[in-house]
Amino acid sequence: MQNILFICGKNKWRSPTAEQIFSEHSGIQCASAGLSHDAEVPVSVELVEWATLIFVMEKQHKTKLAEQFKTQLRGKRVVCLDIPDNYKFMAPALVKLLKIKVTPFLPLIAHD
Repeated sequence: MQNILFICGKNKWRSPTAEQIFSEHSGIQCASAGLSHDAEVPVSVELVEWATLIFVMEKQHKTKLAEQFKTQLRGKRVVCLDIPDNYKFMAPALVKLLKIKVTPFLPLIAHD
């Protein structure tokens, strides 16, 4: 089982959308959080330690994450998706973009 953490600024639109669309994917567990002080679910030491793979929406998120959680990030893969804060929760264009950018990193689903 792979634990995947999606991170954006306020955990309001992009990362919760990613969590929702990938939560049913076989072989993974998903969570989402935000790096802002007023995030819906703030990034925590526990979340970063739990994650086996972390996706951030923008380069600035990767930088901020590295500054705040340097020790916990040792040995972890952090992937920047380069998705700007231009989308609302579950916006069709955001869902499509997330599927294109995230799916290659996920475990393959076994088909009969």
